[in-house]
Amino acid sequence: MEQTKIMPNNLLRDFEQYQKEFEDAALLALRSGWYILGEQLCSFEEQFAAYNHAKYCVGLASGLDALWIAFRVLGIGEGDEVIVQANTYIASVMGITINGAVPVFVEPDDYYGIDADRIEEKITGRTKAVLAVHLYGIPCQMDKIVDICNRHKLALVEDCAQSHGASFHGQMTGTFGDVGCFSFYPTKNLGAFGDGGAVLVGSDELDARFRIFRNYGSEEHYKNIIVGANSRLDEIQAGMLKVKLKHLDEITAKRQMIAKRYDEGITNPKFMLPKVRTGCSGVYHQYVIRAEDKEQRESLIEYLDERGIGTIIHYPIPPHLAEAYRYLGYRGGDFPITEHYADTVLSIPMYNGYTEEEQRYVIKALNEF
Repeated sequence: MEQTKIMPNNLLRDFEQYQKEFEDAALLALRSGWYILGEQLCSFEEQFAAYNHAKYCVGLASGLDALWIAFRVLGIGEGDEVIVQANTYIASVMGITINGAVPVFVEPDDYYGIDADRIEEKITGRTKAVLAVHLYGIPCQMDKIVDICNRHKLALVEDCAQSHGASFHGQMTGTFGDVGCFSFYPTKNLGAFGDGGAVLVGSDELDARFRIFRNYGSEEHYKNIIVGANSRLDEIQAGMLKVKLKHLDEITAKRQMIAKRYDEGITNPKFMLPKVRTGCSGVYHQYVIRAEDKEQRESLIEYLDERGIGTIIHYPIPPHLAEAYRYLGYRGGDFPITEHYADTVLSIPMYNGYTEEEQRYVIKALNEF
């Protein structure tokens, strides 16, 4: 098999853009002699909160931790229901079920987010929250979702693992609800060099509860007031993230330019291109096209692979059909829009350091398919 010339993602290119700054930040943290809950984390939390116009940021060990701890801190547990889109990555659903709560799935809209017009029909007496996932870096319809949650007195959690820097009508994702959950996995737009995560919150009470929970349930050493977790963003990752946060607007602008060239350059009518609502800013964690059907997608993957172009399917198995959630009792056909997306979506190359020449080659190949 020919070695891929153009990868769907290239983390080395990302590192090389700011290599000296990253290396200096890592050495600064290493030479400090303090590696957990230190100055680097504190300053990153302040900077990330300020960037998003949020009151507080609390650094955690991963994006999944941000999700499951969010529901735990909000008091959502056994038998409670959380409404979530069916086409998300399984980690979103795990954040719910780790706490014993039940995911109630809703079909996505044309922008891959939860269809706000389908939420209210799923609300029952057991519904406690809505989880809005800004999939692929495209904001959900937050005005309608906030209104529904306010009217029905539901908690609102945002999964912003793919939407660092995205906004809905001028407001940053992660600041609409009770908790905004972020992942800093290396492939993310604001990616670390290992696992990492954070939450944004707007209340003093939630900020304190997250800080206590992440550190074994203690606010003071050896005085454990609750059963918490060990979930802390370490000093080295926080320092590296500070470097990348400084460049995030630049990184976002480059991704938006790549997306614009795709939008204008891909003319093959066989593919459906992604779109963003008017007044919203998408950050294109992925650039996802849709084929006509599963067979055409398989042919397209093979065709691009032969030309040295790598692709990824995000995501081939919807959570409701995953073996892990067989106990929920869903079958194929229960969520036809979600299942159609799973059979037809394809992520084409999108990363920092992707050259215009490489992109022209990819666009040409797509148009000739």
